[in-house]
Amino acid sequence: MSRPIFEVIALTPQDAQAAESGGADRLELVTDMAADGLTPSVEDFARIRAAVAIPLRVMLRVRDGFAPGDLDELRARAAALRAEGAEEFVFGFLDARGGVDLAATTAVAEAVAGCRWTFHRAIDHSADRAALRAAVAALPALSGLDTFLTSGAAAGVDAGREVLSAELARKGEPGYTPRILIGGGLRAEHLKELRAEGFDAFHVGGAVRADGWHTPVDAAKVAEWRALIDG
Repeated sequence: MSRPIFEVIALTPQDAQAAESGGADRLELVTDMAADGLTPSVEDFARIRAAVAIPLRVMLRVRDGFAPGDLDELRARAAALRAEGAEEFVFGFLDARGGVDLAATTAVAEAVAGCRWTFHRAIDHSADRAALRAAVAALPALSGLDTFLTSGAAAGVDAGREVLSAELARKGEPGYTPRILIGGGLRAEHLKELRAEGFDAFHVGGAVRADGWHTPVDAAKVAEWRALIDG
């Protein structure tokens, strides 16, 4: 059995190197955490790519919230990042009613065709997450989707535990094939129970920093999480 995936949010090459040295398997690259994570510049991506060897998933998001904003800008950024070597991405959009914005999500998926990608925590803010999963699963253009980043609820893992368990139990059904990557209010004390239940992918950001987003990733904290996940 392969070891569980441990993904860490990185904003800088320093973050990336600390996460890699602490045992992270993959990085989510973003900028501007005040807006909950937006697309980094091509230059920042290139610097981080040069600093580490582990896979990078790059956020495609140009505004706070879950509406897509300017689709031309999103597609242009995706193209520029791909030209620089980006191979994996994170995105997913909601419409004004809280349903999946299929037109926007499909447009961006087509811009990164052939790449693997994560539908981010927009699912936790959707009006009907089962309907979102079904709609996404029905579209061939979204075939690169291999992961849902979710805590099960907008309020985080504590509120979403039952939802996460129910979705794991449906693994393999249409809409439930992508891996569940648990993130959003995830704490170290959750890990033993989640691992025992069968979850195998975890995502953190602030939890591996000494004092929030204005401090860098701490390799020792990453190593502590890695040990708990593997233990």
